[in-house]
Amino acid sequence: MAPRRDYFDGCAAAHGLDLVGERWALLVVRELMLGPKRFTDLRTGLPHASPNVLSQRLRELEDAGVLHRRRLPPPAASAVYELTDWGYELEPVLQTLGRWAARSLPEADAIGVDSLVMSMRTMFAPERAAGLEATVQFVFADQPFVATLHDGAFTIVRGEATNPDATVSGAPEAWAAVLYMDHPIGSAVADGMLTVSGDATAVERLLDLFPMPERLAPAAG
Repeated sequence: MAPRRDYFDGCAAAHGLDLVGERWALLVVRELMLGPKRFTDLRTGLPHASPNVLSQRLRELEDAGVLHRRRLPPPAASAVYELTDWGYELEPVLQTLGRWAARSLPEADAIGVDSLVMSMRTMFAPERAAGLEATVQFVFADQPFVATLHDGAFTIVRGEATNPDATVSGAPEAWAAVLYMDHPIGSAVADGMLTVSGDATAVERLLDLFPMPERLAPAAG
């Protein structure tokens, strides 16, 4: 394994980059922010990271105390990687970085499930949610998530909802286009990219709650 590179700088930000600044490291953290995963699940979420590089990042993050590896009890009996309490504290770092970088984000055709869900947690604007109450079941790539609006707060976690107001299922790219690129939800449904059942109004109320930041003006030539 290649020796770990350090900045040898007493600044806490430099030390933070020593811990999570290597390529793929923060994306590994993103993939684990919604719960533990097996190595194969991480490979699915980060398809462009080679197995060797991914293994190296996992070892480094484990050595740093950002995540740990544990074995699930039978009948699963498989090993999973999970963030430590300290690792979960990186969520606001990811959110701040995401909001900052979104101002120059290029258009993309693909978005991963965890990336989409984390983007919703990042872009939620609580000032727009006053008085709104709703529970929506999302299913992206057969992965269920429960989204809840309550008292101006928004949560979205893995799991099955009990009696949701509405259910949205389909391709994560389709929901991202509706949420962030003003693609009409009716068109996504008509095209078969999304399925909406239950209270469609509850879903429509969500659409104004995740504004993208103003894009940077193009650099002067």
